[in-house]
Amino acid sequence: MNIDELTAIDVHTHAEVSSKGAASLDEDLYAASGAYFKVEGDRKPTLEEMAAYYRERKMAAVVFTVDAEAATGTEPVPNEEVAEAAAANPDVLIPFASLDPHRGRAAVKRARRLVEEHGVRGFKFHPSIQGFFPDDRLAYGLYEVIEETGAIALFHTGQTGIGAGVPGGGGIRLKYSNPLYVDDVAADFPHLKIILAHPSFPWQDEALAVATHKPGVHIDLSGWSPKYFPPQLVKYANSLLQDKVLFGSDYPVLTPDRWLADFAQLPIKDEVRPKILKENAARLLGLPRA
Repeated sequence: MNIDELTAIDVHTHAEVSSKGAASLDEDLYAASGAYFKVEGDRKPTLEEMAAYYRERKMAAVVFTVDAEAATGTEPVPNEEVAEAAAANPDVLIPFASLDPHRGRAAVKRARRLVEEHGVRGFKFHPSIQGFFPDDRLAYGLYEVIEETGAIALFHTGQTGIGAGVPGGGGIRLKYSNPLYVDDVAADFPHLKIILAHPSFPWQDEALAVATHKPGVHIDLSGWSPKYFPPQLVKYANSLLQDKVLFGSDYPVLTPDRWLADFAQLPIKDEVRPKILKENAARLLGLPRA
């Protein structure tokens, strides 16, 4: 991966279909999220198609699945498959994994193998779908391994489009994704690298507070068009958090093309824009220069 030739690093993309064609969400949740994000056409690119898509744009992408099988009954896209695709496309794909904390010690052992044997660089948690508070000791064994190996913990925060519009939200509870619960994690694991994913509606101020207070906490801007960003998020991204805010799209539900077009309209300082689009992510991920 040649960092200097990249136009941007997208730190938030989803592998939504396995090589066998199995989707990571059941049909009801899949359809509802497509309606929520107003997705047109098919949104199930294969990992190879994702690599080609980002290569064409001279971008790199962090890619992951979401393991919420205990709550949804649906098997995730295998983490190993994501890692293999990244190994086959190292110029554009950066592999993250996802392990449901409810898997207990098995998840802890597997996390270490995924980092040491498969080159995984981080782990995605979705507290609302997985059904746990981030500060629950249930997950602490996973955090220990992630911190020890130097990997990154990426937490979904705020409202989610998954389950939106389904009766009862598909049983998905928003309370788990208040970013303030990640503050305990950042305090208990002071060397853990953390990303709070998305503008954290309705807890944007909580996210900004945690990110300004805890050195290891960053914010990605995925899942929303920039034209809808809360004004305080734009203000902090332009100033106090300019070295800790990261470009993320949420592809394939939100494309980097749409995100970047809207981001270009924001009043972001010229010297801050490249930090958000690439430099902050390259530093956090430890990507070497050519």
